[in-house]
Amino acid sequence: MPAWFYILKFRSGSLYIGATTDLDLRCREHFAGKACRTTKIDPPVELVHSERFDTNTKARKREVQVKRWSRAKKEALVSGDLARLRKLATSRKNKLSLP
Repeated sequence: MPAWFYILKFRSGSLYIGATTDLDLRCREHFAGKACRTTKIDPPVELVHSERFDTNTKARKREVQVKRWSRAKKEALVSGDLARLRKLATSRKNKLSLP
């Protein structure tokens, strides 16, 4: 069964990361303020990114991965700036290897 990893942008500008097996339904729930407490407080304004996966397990793994990223990396993903995303990933690895 296919599944999706997705990113919503909220009115405040913050990003929401999620995964679901029914992207259309989940987005309708978010935009209606019924999906989670966060969407009641800070309504979504746009679905800014989604990726399709073969299984829900793979979509959830992607969700966990991206939730750990910096805001800059998430914004590079959303904008489709893969060169910037690679640069940010490389700079993080370099920082971790420093004494």
